[in-house]
Amino acid sequence: MIVTRHLTKRFGRARVVDGIDLDVREGDRYGFLGPNGSGKTTTVRMLLGLVYATSGEIEVMGRRVPRHVRAALAEVGALVEAPAAYGHLSARANLDLVDAAGPSGPGVSRTNRTTRINEALEIVGLAGVGRQPVRQYSYGMRQRLGLAAALVRRPRLLVLDEPSNGLDPQGMREIRDLLLRLNAEGTTLFLSSHLLAEVDQLCNRVGILDRGRLVAQDDVTALRAATGRAVVRVSNPAFAARLLDGKIEERDGDRLVVSGLSVEEVTSLLVAGHVGVLEAVPERWTLEDAVLALTSHGSDRVGKPEPEEAR
Repeated sequence: MIVTRHLTKRFGRARVVDGIDLDVREGDRYGFLGPNGSGKTTTVRMLLGLVYATSGEIEVMGRRVPRHVRAALAEVGALVEAPAAYGHLSARANLDLVDAAGPSGPGVSRTNRTTRINEALEIVGLAGVGRQPVRQYSYGMRQRLGLAAALVRRPRLLVLDEPSNGLDPQGMREIRDLLLRLNAEGTTLFLSSHLLAEVDQLCNRVGILDRGRLVAQDDVTALRAATGRAVVRVSNPAFAARLLDGKIEERDGDRLVVSGLSVEEVTSLLVAGHVGVLEAVPERWTLEDAVLALTSHGSDRVGKPEPEEAR
């Protein structure tokens, strides 16, 4: 669905995207992660033909971008950064303009435009206010409208840049459930975000960008690899601590984090010492742990100014 080869973008002497090779497969829920300023939005803009690459190759839906970008985008819905809309027009009128201006994909007829607009507004929770001027909308409602614009042409690939911006926790959950449902119905998702908790709950594969370089691309389950430590909960933590003297790295109530021993070894020692074992599992990295380990911390620190396009 999306393939890049040595994709690079420079602004002056600044190399914002540095030779990345993306591989987004049909059916993926792909999270594109990285600190602010790592080049995520610039990459998304290149995928959509909004910014030209300095070098490298891009294929979207099997077509070269930007050479065949119109044909590629016929089956792509996108929401990049803040959603754009005409404030004096209603949501329905805005979606009508989006649909009329967009390329026609397979099976998309302009004659059923009203039906598709109604469906898109219903999906994102704006059906009841679809005739109100957009200037009356909150930022979260505008974000929903931007998502509706991405969905109105029933895309096979959905490219979203920070789709949860401006949404309250309930709205974030609704959008997450919507994206999971769309994916189950056959829509491939490419989601650029810095909200690790959302990506952790939504995505099955991720690419991690740091200072313009793709430092990891793998299944989420693979990134959540075992740390080599065991986590146990016990009935007598004080006695267990004495049995495991020198092996305990963390202790919180009845929860002990043990290094240098497998789960089986820890369990055997505790049972032999007549300590009740309530739980014993391998400790695993969280997605947050993996991202922080692979990226440069403090990307928001003030340093040399970056080109606006890199943000």
